[in-house]
Amino acid sequence: MTQPIPAQARQMFSTVTEDGGLELTLRDVSVPGPDGDEVLIRIEATPINPSDLAVMLSVADSNTFTPLGYGARAEIPEALRRHVAPRVGKPLPLGNEGAGTVVAAGSDPAAQTLIGRTVAVAGGGCYTQYRIARARDCLVLPEDVTAEEAASSFVNPMTALGMVGTMRREGYKGLVHTAAASNLGQMLVKLTLSEGVPLVNIVRSQAQALLLRDLGATHVVDSSASDFMAQLTDAIAETQAFLAFDAIGGGKLAGQILTAMEAAAVRTNPANGPYGSTTMKQVYIYGGLSTAPTELNRGFGMIWGVGGWLLTPYLAKAGMEEVMRMRAKVAAEIRTTFASSYSNRISLEDAVQPATISAYNRRATGEKYLILPQL
Repeated sequence: MTQPIPAQARQMFSTVTEDGGLELTLRDVSVPGPDGDEVLIRIEATPINPSDLAVMLSVADSNTFTPLGYGARAEIPEALRRHVAPRVGKPLPLGNEGAGTVVAAGSDPAAQTLIGRTVAVAGGGCYTQYRIARARDCLVLPEDVTAEEAASSFVNPMTALGMVGTMRREGYKGLVHTAAASNLGQMLVKLTLSEGVPLVNIVRSQAQALLLRDLGATHVVDSSASDFMAQLTDAIAETQAFLAFDAIGGGKLAGQILTAMEAAAVRTNPANGPYGSTTMKQVYIYGGLSTAPTELNRGFGMIWGVGGWLLTPYLAKAGMEEVMRMRAKVAAEIRTTFASSYSNRISLEDAVQPATISAYNRRATGEKYLILPQL
């Protein structure tokens, strides 16, 4: 061991209370020593992703948080409390991923070799100052990569790779992606360009469209434009992108994509009857930026599908060999294809302040928060 192990560390938890509140709090927790093939990581950078917010804030209104000691509390609307009933009284550790320096290791030689190295880790509990992990679960970065550069090594990079992998496994030729100016969307642009995969990007402003075109994106469609559907149909027809990944979830967009796909399909695969083209059209919803109901106005034939998509089931299906290949690619391209940018850097204490909670829960494009637990 190269450094003494601290007795306690700060960690963030989200708890639904019996009286209908949600409390986001910091607690002092004991730091166990690593054993066997375990390592102790001094967490130095950990991002706030939409998937983190789903657990952190659940169905609470982020604009109603009030200070509560080392944390904050918001009320959960009575009509929504049944959705969080299984969570009542259970403090949930937060933070899907993060990165830092290995400061101690168990006796296993593979773990010992990681002491002093920058590693990334996923699997929860990263909104903390120190975290235990198995050596084999750590992504070891090149020696000159910083924890901040490595902080977002799992969720977005592996999701982008999983989307392309899904396309190939299911026999599609191209992709449609919504909320495409996000950090994940920018990674997907760079990844598909490098691998020759046609990509249709849906954004909601000309500024976002310009951002993606500056990265090299060819097909960028602005959903706020008056000719949005015509542009989307043309882009899908040109790319043959009949598989979409939708981060919005609610509203009309998933249905609009299917409608544009059908209009593009019949240009080369005309319908011979009342059931539309025989081209399979698939939209996977993988996010919930809109909590409104998903609206489908049926006008896209009968060969279509809408379903959910999550990274973890995809990785389980892909198998360990494919997962290791994906991880190696992320480590090699963490400063290029899979580079992340952050608009705000905050401490753990900042992250549980009501005004800060409201700010990062806006989930605005170009605003990504990074927690630095050692501040």
